[in-house]
Amino acid sequence: PAYLDLPGDVIQNSWDEDKVIWAPKVLSPRRTLSDPADVEAAIEALKTAKQPLVIFGKGVNNADAASEMREFVEKTGIPYLAMPMAKGIIPDDHPQSAAAGRSFVLQNADLVVLVGARLNWMLHFGLPPRFREDVRIIQLDFNPEEIGVNVATEVALIGDAKLTLGQMIDVLDRDQWQFPQDSEWLNEVGAKVRENSETVQEMMQEETSPLGYYRALRSINESLPEDSVFVAEGASTMDISRTVINQMQPRTRLDASSYGSMGLGHGFAIAAAVQTGKRVICLQGDAAFGFGGTECEVAVRHNLPITWIVFNNGGIGGHDPEITSGAESGFLPQGAMNFNARYDVMMEGLGGVGYNANNSEELDDHIDAALKVDGPSLINVPLAHDAKRKPQKFAWLTRT
Repeated sequence: PAYLDLPGDVIQNSWDEDKVIWAPKVLSPRRTLSDPADVEAAIEALKTAKQPLVIFGKGVNNADAASEMREFVEKTGIPYLAMPMAKGIIPDDHPQSAAAGRSFVLQNADLVVLVGARLNWMLHFGLPPRFREDVRIIQLDFNPEEIGVNVATEVALIGDAKLTLGQMIDVLDRDQWQFPQDSEWLNEVGAKVRENSETVQEMMQEETSPLGYYRALRSINESLPEDSVFVAEGASTMDISRTVINQMQPRTRLDASSYGSMGLGHGFAIAAAVQTGKRVICLQGDAAFGFGGTECEVAVRHNLPITWIVFNNGGIGGHDPEITSGAESGFLPQGAMNFNARYDVMMEGLGGVGYNANNSEELDDHIDAALKVDGPSLINVPLAHDAKRKPQKFAWLTRT
């Protein structure tokens, strides 16, 4: 990452581009192969696993290694999990995706091939009870300082993801090895994925007014252009969207990422629109939107193709309207916000187009209309105060 700070006189003045002396572009770092002995050791370790799992992160995108990642997964026949900003490297509807059975595969995998991802808070630091105490790790990372962080690495592959995955594919081709496709592990993973998917499908069919998370996300998923950029920010809004919104192409999703920050969604959306010229859908909870909602004016000023969708449930995590009405006491719990806030009206006041969706039919119609707007728009979606995610086996950051 880089931080660019411009003095006020530079920002406010105009310059003759012909007189600008551009600094030469810094050369891209050289791609490095992993030690061939380590590659051989990694494949040999993989062959001994009874319940293997591949986890890959945005480092695969950074290395432009999407095709190699998919080839490796398909040649091994092993279930995989894509980290949030790696979704789409392999289309989310791929049959080897274990996303719907995430807790099950993390808790039961005896060996994890970790590619361009880190065992940080997003992966529960690789520790029990979310992972097996004896889990084995094959780790591929370009930075040697990341090897063995939080969980000891059995085989370390220090090199470029694109080149190293190519090395591993070459060994797989030579040995003609694939994980047994009739194994009990694959049957168990498939059963858990189907079970959880059926539960989510039921929740996606619930027609209520106000809407619940899953039905509202279904409308977005069914309308999302495959080549658009999807930005997600918030607490439950972002978390649940990871399980419902399918990314079919690499580099099409942005969210809280490694540091779990909130307040970045607006900047992500504006930058993505400027850089790619593509339609951007920015899904935010009302609390996340509140960190920088007036950035919508920037999108209006530059007529950027951004559609904001705000899930409005009265603040972080949702709150009972009877408690937060403040009619007598004027008291609002920490994290609570006004249920009656109309963020669509705010967008209209800034010069954009606003919509308010109280049910799925209105939401479907508004998404369709918003995607045709030549410029920024916002859809305000009031959610039921008791809207929750699918029951989870573990609370966030569960420790032994």
